[in-house]
Amino acid sequence: MAPNHNTDDSKDHASKLKGRSKDDISLVVCFGEMLIDFVPTVGGVSLAEAPAFKKAPGGAPANVAVCISRLGGSSAFIGKLGDDDFGYMLADILKQNNVNHSGVRFDPSARTALAFVTLRADGEREFLFFRHPSADMLLHESELDMNLLKQARIFHYGSISLIAEPCRSAHLAAMRIAKSSGSILSYDPNLRLALWPSPEDARKGIMSIWEQADVIKISEEEITFLTGGDDPNDDNVVLKKLFHPNLKLLVVTEGSEGCRYYTKEFKGRVAGVKVKPVDTTGAGDAFVGGILSCLASDLCLLKVLLVLIT
Repeated sequence: MAPNHNTDDSKDHASKLKGRSKDDISLVVCFGEMLIDFVPTVGGVSLAEAPAFKKAPGGAPANVAVCISRLGGSSAFIGKLGDDDFGYMLADILKQNNVNHSGVRFDPSARTALAFVTLRADGEREFLFFRHPSADMLLHESELDMNLLKQARIFHYGSISLIAEPCRSAHLAAMRIAKSSGSILSYDPNLRLALWPSPEDARKGIMSIWEQADVIKISEEEITFLTGGDDPNDDNVVLKKLFHPNLKLLVVTEGSEGCRYYTKEFKGRVAGVKVKPVDTTGAGDAFVGGILSCLASDLCLLKVLLVLIT
């Protein structure tokens, strides 16, 4: 791809960051769902076979926010929880992990979302969601924390918040506010087909905001889904069907094998670190948290992204 040496966008972004405090400049704001995951007390079984479950905090955007904070970064979460014990438990977990939770709202008429999740012996992940609707789906644009959005150096989100109104409109508004304030937009589709009305709705919904993102993380399975069955290992498939002119960085995760990365000027691969896995639930969120933590805290890395020729 031929580089375009117009750096007006990067200069504009830098000007919008001037005058912010050190914490503000490194702030990563994560938007979307936070929920209770119920996981089996034993591994390698289906949900029906599980003898019992234990509760754990979940929700990809919230996981990313906590990860960034634990890595020493500055993070915030914007979303809606139920006005119930689970909702206040989750809000307290954000507080305990030094995640700014001023953007959290509570809904008295809907419950906090629940999900049962397991990794079966055959390696397949199994999900069962309870959202009919859950509080995270009911966040309104009027409930957004505007000041928090305007402070974000990076604004991170998924696609689950695009499934239903009013959260979809709130999501789109938050993206507009963050972008106009100079934020880098980070997108992890985090495909959960069971939550969408149909596969086609999922594909259209995920791709509807694709070209607005500056940074995208995607899995091999998601490439296959979004391209209609193409080979996820084919660089040409990724570059022709998923890389767009506004994109600064596209990262493809390959599980234990590591990841591939693509920019307008170069591409490459980083091998995975060999470990004995205990449970891969949330591994992708930890990966995203690590990347965003580095980008937000390292001005040189951020400048590279901004100048990666828009």
